[in-house]
Order: sequence, then C-alpha cells, then structure tokens
Amino acid sequence: MSGIESLEITDESVSLAQTLLETGTLPKKATEDALHIAIAVTNGVDYLLTWNCKHIANATIRQQVERLCRLRGYEAVAICTPEELLEA
Repeated sequence: MSGIESLEITDESVSLAQTLLETGTLPKKATEDALHIAIAVTNGVDYLLTWNCKHIANATIRQQVERLCRLRGYEAVAICTPEELLEA
C-alpha cells in the first residue's frame, strides 16, 4: 500500500453522508455507501470505482448525488464501475 494515499473521514464527509441519507438520495440502510461517496467527494477524488451498482454506481442515484454535491458546493466525483472507466 506504499504510495497510496489514505482518505480522511472528516466532520465534513460525515455531514455530507448524512445529507445523502436524509434527502433520500440513498436509502437509510446504505449508510456505509453514503459515507464512501462523501469521503471521496470531500477529499477531491476524481473517480470512485465500484462494483456496487445497487447504491453507488446506479444511474439514477449518480445523478442525484451529483446534483446534491453541487448544491453543497462540492465538485461531484465521477462514479463508475471499472468496466465503464475502461470504456471511456
């Protein structure tokens, strides 16, 4: 893991995750998924690669996440599966 940057869980990321859940962007049972997205967004990550197509790499949810992040003043992270990234 040498050379791989660790991302911090900050109050800012926890707050964004709570907003993702409270607004219904992600279901309440997807707390860890909301935090995963929020940590990536608040740390300025360009891409969030995931195989989780239920709550993260879901076309409908992606649009809602992007909108909410921009409303909160963040640049949205590009959420995609590894396959989608390779196709780009």
